[in-house]
Amino acid sequence: MFDILDAMDKKTEEMIKAVEEVLKQFQPLFEEHGGGAELMAVEEDEVVLRLIGNCVGCDAAGLHFGAGVELMIKERLPSIKKISYSY
Repeated sequence: MFDILDAMDKKTEEMIKAVEEVLKQFQPLFEEHGGGAELMAVEEDEVVLRLIGNCVGCDAAGLHFGAGVELMIKERLPSIKKISYSY
């Protein structure tokens, strides 16, 4: 018998893993600038990240996240349509 909740959990786990892998790739850049990001939530079509350290309020954060992190997340997870941030 097919368990829809089990299938959803596996999909969510795969999405979390993909986002965390992207964040890990950017970790050296974040650490160099004294900042970073944490995954807060993964929904069907949205990822919520929390900016930490010097990334909060940084003018370059928009470039690093918009052109870097967001692009890579959306390439790996085409179902993601929105990436939002909490502070």
